Amino acid sequence: MSVRRAVVIGASVAGLLAARALSETFSEVVVLERHDLPAEPKPRRGVPQSNQLHVLLSRGATILDGFFPGFTDELVASGALRNDPQVDSTYYLDGHPVASRPSGLTLIGVSRALLEFHLRRRVEAAPNVVIRQATATGLQTDQDRTAATGVFVDSGAALDADLVVDASGRGSQAVKWLTGLGFPAPDSTEITVNVVYVTRHYQWEAHHLGGRNGLLCVPYPGKPRGAGVVRVEDNRWELVLFGLFGHNPTTDEQEMRAFARSLPVPQVARLMAEATPLDDAVLMRYPSSVRRHFERQRRHLEGFVVTGDANCSFNPTYGQGMTCGAIEALILRDLARAGTAGLPARFYPQAAKAIDPAWDLAVGGDRRFPEVEGQRSYADRMLNRYLDRYRLASSVDPALGRTFLEVANMEKPATAMVSPGHLLKVWRAARSMTRVAAADAGGSQTS
Repeated sequence: MSVRRAVVIGASVAGLLAARALSETFSEVVVLERHDLPAEPKPRRGVPQSNQLHVLLSRGATILDGFFPGFTDELVASGALRNDPQVDSTYYLDGHPVASRPSGLTLIGVSRALLEFHLRRRVEAAPNVVIRQATATGLQTDQDRTAATGVFVDSGAALDADLVVDASGRGSQAVKWLTGLGFPAPDSTEITVNVVYVTRHYQWEAHHLGGRNGLLCVPYPGKPRGAGVVRVEDNRWELVLFGLFGHNPTTDEQEMRAFARSLPVPQVARLMAEATPLDDAVLMRYPSSVRRHFERQRRHLEGFVVTGDANCSFNPTYGQGMTCGAIEALILRDLARAGTAGLPARFYPQAAKAIDPAWDLAVGGDRRFPEVEGQRSYADRMLNRYLDRYRLASSVDPALGRTFLEVANMEKPATAMVSPGHLLKVWRAARSMTRVAAADAGGSQTS
């Protein structure tokens, strides 16, 4: 009996999780990574964003613990921190802090380098998984060009495979390979945001941020600047400043501080003034979110699946990329258990359905800004008006804040925010806050 082999292109988070998923049904899984992989937790060349702030969302942490029992315990033992985002961090929506109350959610504050290191070590421990330094240069197919039978690598050799998974990120050559084989390019949706973000590490001290472990200040119309702060291993802060549509932070010390002072909340500037920098700031540019709609295609190359950022990449300020890759790995595992025949046609619709909530949340947030191109229907405008009130009401009703955070952590669909009970809560909170504002205005006029 011949060995059934799967090849995964890319050893980033999505690729490693795909390898773990396939290790249950394939005799051998080979992960191809073009860049050197460090023997210790440190940023690597193959992940240019690895120096930037990352956070493992609640849903992603649950999936990783399912794939690798005790995984988040292992991260915490290495210095990562568990956080309830509604208690241990301050989450600002439109300049207002979400009301604090235990949410039951658990985020992991951890650097991308440490997360990948432990993930890679767990994957490599599987007896049927090997990570090989090589670059995939093309797909090997059958004579009819209807099915992938392996990949060509930079040495010129071919590596046979019963399934090829492309998890090589935004630089994926999948569309080029497919069109070269006569398959049409998938439809795609692109949302241009021109995000520029700068991350720097600072020494953590217990009194910073009022004793909390993080802060997120989300941009909103009229205020296209934001920031995030997360406490990670080695008693460090990861601090990111980000701006949209030309409101760009730089790596200059004084300009970074001025950018922080321009935010609608004072804590970030205060932290930068108090904390000791540990390294130089690193800048990244992210022009647009891109989603490739493989699920709309009528014909697929058998034995070839695209996942992770190669399938859909989001505005990174929403922090959903790693968790979406984990969800896709779950889908891949479950479908592969039922056999690989027709796998692409089965995978893409399920992956699209799983991605939809994250995509809708990110794109909906981006399309609040008039600078983002695209049609807005009457229904879109009405929904945005409601969500504007929802964000404001979350500052006084912790139940609304919890649901928003559950949606942001991909634990619930966005429709949870428009349930009848929440509609009533938003209306009551908005009415109450209007009365308070009117009373304050009347008092100021008579004083």
